[in-house]
Amino acid sequence: MKLLFALCFSLLATAASAQELAPDALVKKISDEVIEIIKQDKDIKAGNQKKINELVDAKVLPHFNFSRMTALAVGRNWPKANAEQQKLLINEFRNLLVRTYSSALTTYKNQVIEFKPLRAAAGDADVTVRTQVKQPGTEPVSIDYGMEKTPAGWKVYDVVVGGVSLVTNYRETFNAEIRDGGVDGLIKSLASKNRSLETQASAKPK
Repeated sequence: MKLLFALCFSLLATAASAQELAPDALVKKISDEVIEIIKQDKDIKAGNQKKINELVDAKVLPHFNFSRMTALAVGRNWPKANAEQQKLLINEFRNLLVRTYSSALTTYKNQVIEFKPLRAAAGDADVTVRTQVKQPGTEPVSIDYGMEKTPAGWKVYDVVVGGVSLVTNYRETFNAEIRDGGVDGLIKSLASKNRSLETQASAKPK
């Protein structure tokens, strides 16, 4: 499952010139490019966390709307956070997602990605790009990308893996954290998880 989420992130990267592409064409173009990097980079295959993080930072972060993703994950409690708290939540949630799944890029094993026809009308600014990941010996897994058109190009605001929404998956936990410790409690919890993941990554062989 971690690999699937990692692919969700990695496949949406692109250069600025690709912003003019349709959302499904963008996903396909960049999925091919990123998979090729993974196949050829021996350091990434060996688990070099620094190079993996560099790949994620360069190819992934610019094309996800972490502000909207965080707001959706926090749900009804989002308006309770002030501007500074919202900024901290976005930063910690982004770091959590990237750190949790970036290392899974090293487990890529020639999965095949099938792209479904885009169901969208001309002028739609909110679409779902549907794909299916196939690997010998296992059942295919659907990965759907909720994407919105912004002045900076198409951005991902949710990823649904096997019918499970990434942002919805976090919402119950986040609501429980806020119920027990308030918004600041959630921020502290996310920061703690990120420190733990960073320590684990640092302990791995370079």
